[in-house]
Amino acid sequence: MTHRLQFAAFRSPADSGWAEAMTIYREAFPPRERRSEEDTVTALADPAFRAESIRVDRQVAGILFYWLFGASYYVEYLAVSPALRGRNIGAEALAEFCRGRRVILEIEPPEEPLAVRRKHFYERAGFVANPHAYIHPSYGCPNEPHPLVLMSFPDPLTNDEARGFADFVREKVLRYSQLEHPGYK
Repeated sequence: MTHRLQFAAFRSPADSGWAEAMTIYREAFPPRERRSEEDTVTALADPAFRAESIRVDRQVAGILFYWLFGASYYVEYLAVSPALRGRNIGAEALAEFCRGRRVILEIEPPEEPLAVRRKHFYERAGFVANPHAYIHPSYGCPNEPHPLVLMSFPDPLTNDEARGFADFVREKVLRYSQLEHPGYK
């Protein structure tokens, strides 16, 4: 089933659909894997960060938050509204986004059934799992770094690319987290 998907960029929390997008965001990701809404709003001013809604028939159906990372794109968050899951919206949005791009994202290690399904979802979209050890820092307190699997499209990452990506997350992405605020270090 093909949907009439559109991406709509957020430039501020006053933009149409922001509240719906934040609800999807909070429901889809555990606290250690997401930044606060305040930090997300602050990140909107960074030219490397993009927060977009995925819309079907002009209604917010999901979110796609990503970073420009050299010649690559880091998909930090992709989620579809729970009411609309199972309708292929996420797969269609991901395919559209990846067209002609080098894309990197992270997933939980495929140890639990949901994580295995998530890995298969990305593999069906053309992503490959990378063997590089990767520990993602926590976005808030308590600080709970956790292992994740790096996936990339359309090709695997080299060791240097994986190291560069880890540095990018620590040095750029985490500027917009509670760990970068006074009292959290």
